This record gives sequence, structure tokens and C-alpha cells, in this order.
Amino acid sequence: MTARSDLILRFAEPADSNILFELIKQLAEYEKLSHAVTGNAFELKEHLFGSQKYVEAILAEYAGQAVGFALFFYNYSTFLTKPGIYLEDLFVSPEYRRQGIGKALLTKLAQIAVERSCGRLEWSVLDWNVSAQAFYRSMGASILDDWRICRVTEEALTELAAKSHGA
Repeated sequence: MTARSDLILRFAEPADSNILFELIKQLAEYEKLSHAVTGNAFELKEHLFGSQKYVEAILAEYAGQAVGFALFFYNYSTFLTKPGIYLEDLFVSPEYRRQGIGKALLTKLAQIAVERSCGRLEWSVLDWNVSAQAFYRSMGASILDDWRICRVTEEALTELAAKSHGA
């Protein structure tokens, strides 16, 4: 377990964009999805800190080194009629795992959700990542078996956008 005095959780700042993007690439490598990373640190910085902010990020620093992050944004529950927080990515560098950093990040996000009067905190987990699933369950999360993620990207997104209302 890390010494609490050596662990700092803080909102990312514009100067953190490059290191945050490096952590994102580490996450992609861990998930065997490096080929899917097509963005860059400049775009990330724009989306975090530009005139229209799409996402927020919490950076975890241990002994002065960035070792993890949580990237999130708002969603909305029509049934609860409340905003929620969607955790897009939670990542801790492998050599810093099992030291309470992931737990601290998730706890911080729960605190933010409560402070902002959100109705829920939710995220997705890969079906093969059983260690993450066990961790999330230990933190009180339910894994919903009866829901599936739907996604339209790239060419299919362009084609969908081009359809007429009557088609």
C-alpha cells in the first residue's frame, strides 16, 4: 500500500496533456489496443481545456511521478432525471498496481459525483479483464449482464449521418 502522503490526486492541468496521453498509450498497450490509438496529445489538450470542454481528468502522482489517471465526462439518466459521470478510462501503470491507487481514483470520482449531485457513476470493463471485474465488484460496482454497448464509428458514422429522415 502506498503511503498516503506520497500519493496526490489532482485535476489534470494543460501542462499535463503529454504525460496524460502517454498514460493513455500505456493503457492501450495493456488492453492490446495500441493500433486503435489514432489521436494525439494536442487534441486531448483541446478536449480537456479548450473553449468547449468535453472531458475531465484526475491525475495520480506517486512520489512526484504520474502513475495513473481517470478520464471522465457527464452523461444523463432520463429515469433519474439527474446527470451522471461516465468513467471512460481508469488506469494505473502496472508497476504501481495493488497499492491502493486505483481504489483512490475510483473513490475520488465517487466523491466528485456526490458533490455534483450525480445519480450514478458508471463505466465499462472488458470481458476478459477478470482482475478488473473483481476489483470493481470489491468497490461496490454491479456488472450489468443484460446491457450491451452500441457503437457507430468512422465510415459507418459518416454514412449514418448522411441518411435522410425518410430512409
